Amino acid sequence: MSDLPRKAVTRTAKLAALPIGFAGRATWGIGKRIGGKSAEIVGRELQQRTAEQLFRVLGELKGGAMKFGQALSVFESALPEDVAGPYRAALTKLQEAAPPMPTRTVHAVLDERLGKEWRELFLEFEDKPSAAASIGQVHRAVWHDGREVAVKVQYPGAGEALLSDLTQLGRFARLLGPLIPGMDIKPLIAELRDRVSEELDYGLEARAQQAHAEEFEEDPDVVVPHVVHQCEQVLVTEWIDGIPLAEIISDGSKEQRDRAGQLLARFLFSGPARTGLLHADPHPGNFRLLPDDESGWRLGVLDFGTVDRLPGGLPSPIGDSLRLTLEGDASAIYELLREEGFVRESIRLEPDAVLDYLLPIIEPAQVEEFTFTRSWMRNQAARIADPRSPAHQLGRQLNLPPAYLLIHRVTLSTIGVLCQLGATVRLKDELEAWVPGFVVEETDTEDTDTEETGSAETGFEEEDPQPPAAEA
Repeated sequence: MSDLPRKAVTRTAKLAALPIGFAGRATWGIGKRIGGKSAEIVGRELQQRTAEQLFRVLGELKGGAMKFGQALSVFESALPEDVAGPYRAALTKLQEAAPPMPTRTVHAVLDERLGKEWRELFLEFEDKPSAAASIGQVHRAVWHDGREVAVKVQYPGAGEALLSDLTQLGRFARLLGPLIPGMDIKPLIAELRDRVSEELDYGLEARAQQAHAEEFEEDPDVVVPHVVHQCEQVLVTEWIDGIPLAEIISDGSKEQRDRAGQLLARFLFSGPARTGLLHADPHPGNFRLLPDDESGWRLGVLDFGTVDRLPGGLPSPIGDSLRLTLEGDASAIYELLREEGFVRESIRLEPDAVLDYLLPIIEPAQVEEFTFTRSWMRNQAARIADPRSPAHQLGRQLNLPPAYLLIHRVTLSTIGVLCQLGATVRLKDELEAWVPGFVVEETDTEDTDTEETGSAETGFEEEDPQPPAAEA
């Protein structure tokens, strides 16, 4: 498959064939068992064949199909170990590569968007793509001023493909549910669909990336490439070398995995505080580990096509709820969750039960450093997914307010990557440094009383002062 299938009917047929394929393999498995093979061996073969077909189709189609596959890939850690093996290889392929579109198609897009003389903008341009993703692929080149650059070219018909795929995937979301225990697939697909227009707008992506590049310009830990040029369907940014995070996951040293994990957590929590934006696509294909003489390694961050706009940084109720849970204040955390809409007005829960539900999830924030593992992730998923579990029963009664949807997915995805890395991370340090509300700041009571009295006497509320610009 060398090009993006553009006809909705073609894409729909391929996706619709997946459930049929699942059923066919189940029948094949029964036949094998009748023929004398053990259930365990047949089960492994069935999982492997299912994984290979599912992610081959998702990768070939690119568009929304591949975007969905990439979103699933970071939750591989939650799969039971006897199932994870066959899926792991198929999933991680989606994190770094997909079949490329033909060179003639790339040239046609560049002709249309950069002009017939587009080659004059470059000293060199490699026709073979260095990476391919859900809606575009990247070519390495040298800009006319000598800078090495990455040229991202959007697939023709990408918008139509995204919408078509996600609509079709939504129709059989229930069949895909068993892939990731404890995760509701349908809201994930709906949220990806809601972001289609932003994902396709390279102008929005360029502005988000440049904001990060400027903020992290002198940062000792994080590198974000600057934007060089942008127009419809084409985005040119500075090139950065480095080891893809997928390689660190599979072959990296303990030092590399720990450093990558710490920096990933730092970027997740510091980004919104420093830029007012949350990088919302944290799968391993979007990160690189770059050698650095002083710190050993820095984290390179790519692809800002999906961001959440958080002008005040992460909402303070996140930090407040973490702090109150760690303090064991069941009543206070329950009231806060009700105020924020996590517990609907019509629902009544026991505060102590809510606290018991939350404590295992925030275990990484309870200690000075925590080692994220696949087994820990699997235990969390199993606890919430098991219908007999009190956690499952309580979780079904909780609500996720729309304002927190993307934050929730990004946090879960990042934790999934940390578990794939097996990284030991000082998560508490990052929460204390960057998450409002996690640490209670001491205030001058006398000054506060004076300000409140002055405001009351005038009969007007004082306007909030303009917050100072975030320091780099």
